[in-house]
Amino acid sequence: MSRNRLFGSLCAMVFLVNFARVVFAPLVGEFIDEFTIREGTAGLVVTLAWLGSASPRIPTGWVLTRTSRVAVVLVSGAILTVGALGVALAPGVPTLMVAAFVVGSASGVYFVAANPFVSELFPDRVGRVLGVHGMASQLSAVIAAPVVTVTLWYDWRYAFYGLALSAALTTVLVVVLARRTDLPEAGRSDTDFFGGARSEWKLVLAGVVLMGLTGLVWQGLFNFYELYMIDKGLEPTTARNLLTVIFAAGVPAFLVSGEIADRLPSVPYLLGIVTAFLVSVVLVVLASETLPVVLASVLVGFSIHMLFPAGDTYLLGSLPDGSRASAYAVYSAGMMTTQAGGSWVVGETVEAGVSYDAVFLGAAGGLAVLVAVYAVLNAAGRIPGGAAHD
Repeated sequence: MSRNRLFGSLCAMVFLVNFARVVFAPLVGEFIDEFTIREGTAGLVVTLAWLGSASPRIPTGWVLTRTSRVAVVLVSGAILTVGALGVALAPGVPTLMVAAFVVGSASGVYFVAANPFVSELFPDRVGRVLGVHGMASQLSAVIAAPVVTVTLWYDWRYAFYGLALSAALTTVLVVVLARRTDLPEAGRSDTDFFGGARSEWKLVLAGVVLMGLTGLVWQGLFNFYELYMIDKGLEPTTARNLLTVIFAAGVPAFLVSGEIADRLPSVPYLLGIVTAFLVSVVLVVLASETLPVVLASVLVGFSIHMLFPAGDTYLLGSLPDGSRASAYAVYSAGMMTTQAGGSWVVGETVEAGVSYDAVFLGAAGGLAVLVAVYAVLNAAGRIPGGAAHD
């Protein structure tokens, strides 16, 4: 029972660290107005939050070979508290950028420590618990746009003041529950960071390329989704609420995908999800009326959020105890760095005069090529871990 309580506190923490990343998306238009910037700069602010999420992952992986998973989770809570206060108090764009980077770094520290930790707390049901953990993360994405809508009646900065307070309280809760819990021994043999990562480099590379490039498209899409929908002719309120639709569709996706990931061959399952996602992006581009746009948005949200627990189950279920945290940290850093540029790329491309439709159709086409390459390599037995869960 004590592990379940600790797991509950980790679900609360992941709710907050993910909220800190996704809350920037519905604020892009507000940043443009308040700080008198254009799409490229606004996109760079969002990208910095996600680059912040990528940057500490390899150092965190090394730290995990020297200290406990719980200690690192606590550090992530402290960083989140400080970063959220920084965003709330930011007087201008440079300070906002730095604070966004710090907020993002909290999530990077957290996920590198917590995802292996969760899989080790419940080794017999990795997919299921990662699905529940991911669902808790996704719930924060669902409320991000409504929270922004409410705070805009007063001041958007209140969202970050509340985040800072919640992060501090949740960090204390994790400390208390961790002291009362019989923690697993599985990660204690992972003491050679570089050796562990090097021994699993093929699996890490396979995950980085597939998850990172798919995530790059997703980053560019959802962070500009509100502006894209307005460009399609939807009302601003409707456009903002579509973000909520997308993220709400992801809540059951985490649970469903976590269950399925424990049962199906990993790589074909992942490729099926990426295919569904790229098709949904095409449908969003082709849709023009409100109802078709909403339905396509639901498909986008459901398909992309099925990918995350499936990808983590693929990596964490394939990695041995002795290298799990080390190899996962390198994968996580590479994957996040690859996808972090999506917002900046889309912002700069649109600012240069390319239409949103053309940008996203081109991105979907690139993913189709990626899926085809992976399918061929997997059929030839060249993708590491491809037979997992057979």
